[in-house]
Amino acid sequence: MTDPRTLVIKVTCGVESLERLNQAFTVAATAVASGVEVSLWLTGDASWMAVPGRAEAVELAHAAALADLRDAVVASGTVTVCGQCAARRELSAADLVPGVVIRGAAAFVEEVIAPGAQALVY
Repeated sequence: MTDPRTLVIKVTCGVESLERLNQAFTVAATAVASGVEVSLWLTGDASWMAVPGRAEAVELAHAAALADLRDAVVASGTVTVCGQCAARRELSAADLVPGVVIRGAAAFVEEVIAPGAQALVY
């Protein structure tokens, strides 16, 4: 039996790079829908997408709603906000969509070096 594959996706941009931001969420949600184990990391200004109302305000033509994509990953995978990024934005777990967690770099490294992990960075 082979190890199950895990897809770890790190998003490093916010709405200043809207297509890249949306692509990361689209890939994460598509992978979850396909039965892949997904861990989505939100860093930098992508951290704001874990705050209620922020993803809901994002619009991109010909793209699925960012909030719907986020919620699909929260429901069937994991969504993590970078600890330093959260601190710089004065965000705590209470500020985030239920199910989103805050973890640090050590947790990210642990995920990406695990057997069967595939990391993507947007």
